[in-house]
Amino acid sequence: MERKLHLPPFTLETAQQKIKLVETAWNNKNPYEALEFFTEDSEWHSGPIFLNGHKEIKNFLIAKWKKEHKYKIIMQYWAHTDKSIAIQFISEYCGENLMWYRACGNETWEFNDNGLIKNRFIRMNDFPIEEEERQITSKLVLVSSF
Repeated sequence: MERKLHLPPFTLETAQQKIKLVETAWNNKNPYEALEFFTEDSEWHSGPIFLNGHKEIKNFLIAKWKKEHKYKIIMQYWAHTDKSIAIQFISEYCGENLMWYRACGNETWEFNDNGLIKNRFIRMNDFPIEEEERQITSKLVLVSSF
């Protein structure tokens, strides 16, 4: 896919393509790859957590993926405008305590004209689950819809 297809204004098709690219980067658990989708001065708002800029985001992602083993996320299209995309997501990981967790929520991404995320607003709940309750397999197949 050519990068120019992922610039605002978004269509349903280009919004879905952008989501898939971001999802892949997150599942690779490489903070540098994930940061390629964000402006240098990007701001993240997630409940009480506010992150500003690549340095804070990179440090957050390094710490997150260091403690969230076998992390996987599935992102699904929810809505879009010319310069924003909203998603629903479900992620699962095994914590340092060897317990499994699931996070469910939604995000809104606001883009600049170059197709980079300037603002990311996240609302989510995460909670412990039993390993047999996992809904995401290693192949990223959702067993039941969310």
